[in-house]
Amino acid sequence: MDQQLLAFITVAEEQNFTRAADKLHISQPAISQHIQSLEQRLDIKLLDRTNKFIRLNKAGEIAYHHAKEILNLYKQMNHLIHDMKNEASGSLNIGASFTFGEYVLPYLVAEFRDLYPKIHSTIQIANTHKIVEHVSKGNLDIGIIEGRLIDHRFVEVETFAEDTVVIVAANDHPIHQYKNSVLDKLSKETWIVRENGSGTREITDFVFQTYSISPSTLVEYGSTQVIKESVAAGLGLTVLSKWVVRRELEWKSLREIHISSSPIQRNFFIITQKSDFHTKSTLVFKEFLLNQSERLNEFRL
Repeated sequence: MDQQLLAFITVAEEQNFTRAADKLHISQPAISQHIQSLEQRLDIKLLDRTNKFIRLNKAGEIAYHHAKEILNLYKQMNHLIHDMKNEASGSLNIGASFTFGEYVLPYLVAEFRDLYPKIHSTIQIANTHKIVEHVSKGNLDIGIIEGRLIDHRFVEVETFAEDTVVIVAANDHPIHQYKNSVLDKLSKETWIVRENGSGTREITDFVFQTYSISPSTLVEYGSTQVIKESVAAGLGLTVLSKWVVRRELEWKSLREIHISSSPIQRNFFIITQKSDFHTKSTLVFKEFLLNQSERLNEFRL
């Protein structure tokens, strides 16, 4: 049955029997036989065929959706049974939002690889919204994000570590001359921000609201690195994680703007799909992350 479902899914996605056969490394007649057997088993046609195209009909769309879920469950079952018989090994698909993924995760994955050399990690970096979406659909085994989660229905969430957020400008930016009255000047400055959907944009908007900052000019970029370089070049101010700018603060290419005696903080979160079963690789990586929280809170990497 799994070969029939795989053939059907591949034909539906390729919209061509020849391409599907090439992708699965089997003959075109074998593909056709798998599709025919599946249609006979279900007692309904799943594909509309013409000389120019192949596409799913209504029954085919229903079958395609559930066939994908069945094969994913079959794959998960194989992983879990393998885990029961063996030490942690195999693939681990990690997702992370930009701040954690680009500035913290590489150090941790390097340490994790030394502890578990049989686990092969792949990393996907995207904004918080996208990571949540991929974890909830099972495309990622585990995610690390910052920012609030509005919808918890499809993911398990666990607070992981604290993240300190700072307002920075170029070291020679004129804003630094206003020591006691700097808060009054911030609305008149250009602010360089991340896009909506990112955890960094969320905390930036929180800072604006909390301190009644109404920027006269907002410049939006989808890259944290571009924001950092733009601010260092004197193009404006920004709100970023201290992880992102710690070296620039040490090198004095950026300087922090203090507007409160209390640090601005948020949390990093670990998310996994809501499920009774996770691979051993996922579980040991989650445990590894939780054991690093104290180091992260003290910026010790």
